[in-house]
Amino acid sequence: MQLTTEPLTLHLRHTFTIARSSEDIANTLLVRLRCDGVEALGESSPIMRYDETTERVARELEQLDLSRANPWAFDEVLGLLPRDEPAARCGLDLALHDLAGKRLGIPVYQLLGVDPAAAKQTSFTIGIASLEHTMAKTHEARHLPILKIKLGNGHEVETLEAVRSVYTGTIRLDANEGWTAEQAADMLKELRRFDIEFCEQPIAAGSPEQLRYVRERSPIPIMVDEDCRRLEDIAPLYGCVDGINIKLVKCGGMREGIRMIHAARALGMKVMIGCMIESSVLCTAAAHLTPLTDYADVDGPLLITDDPFSGVSYENGRLRLPAGPGLGVTPRPAP
Repeated sequence: MQLTTEPLTLHLRHTFTIARSSEDIANTLLVRLRCDGVEALGESSPIMRYDETTERVARELEQLDLSRANPWAFDEVLGLLPRDEPAARCGLDLALHDLAGKRLGIPVYQLLGVDPAAAKQTSFTIGIASLEHTMAKTHEARHLPILKIKLGNGHEVETLEAVRSVYTGTIRLDANEGWTAEQAADMLKELRRFDIEFCEQPIAAGSPEQLRYVRERSPIPIMVDEDCRRLEDIAPLYGCVDGINIKLVKCGGMREGIRMIHAARALGMKVMIGCMIESSVLCTAAAHLTPLTDYADVDGPLLITDDPFSGVSYENGRLRLPAGPGLGVTPRPAP
């Protein structure tokens, strides 16, 4: 096997603002893995919060000696990278799955034994913005069945009143750690009248007992994202939340994502597969796992204007998995 990397710059349709940051472009890393004349693709979307950059991940991957590695021994190959480097492991993990599917001539969902017809509807994210801009984005997305509304800037009630004035579909909330536990408990009682499916990460990560405090007082179910990066994060959350959001770049790829799904199920938790701002490579990999989950938030390709690949497609918000071998991702024709 031979591995190379290539940076991708993805431009967003709208400035993407959450409780702690804003961005107009996203930088991800494309991974190409070649073996026996077959080229496989992977992607990583490093997260600055965890001191990850595309340059660092590229160095970690390109220094690997895969010349004698067994491409079918996923855990052995991934073990060449430390567990505390999930962004690099994610890119390699995706490429290994893509390579295996392509060599066998089957889609990854078939490799995993899951039903593509069970892929979930995805939410579409509305980032924090002025009420005028929020209304414009909501009008633009009003045909979609599920919206995820970013909150945490102090205008929660006004934002939800504006969205609900034009949108009747399912609404999920994501505060991205924007509230204290007391604020979250009070706010979620106030927001229940807007018919909310669940709220994601209402408080800062790292305090399971504070999450328990919120959950015990909230009429809206509580999901976590920043509090649940890896498999070992799940057990401490037992009884403190209703479910977890798994992101492949945070946990290290599809193989670890599946382990997390089974662990959460064993503890009676709901499971969602999410994404960062990513191309169709990483989002298609995430989509292949959604038949195993309760919810999906795999809208990366919908948020950008220059996705260089085709893969997962969207039919009234429902994810449609590509039938091609491997991940089923192909380059888009040059404009």
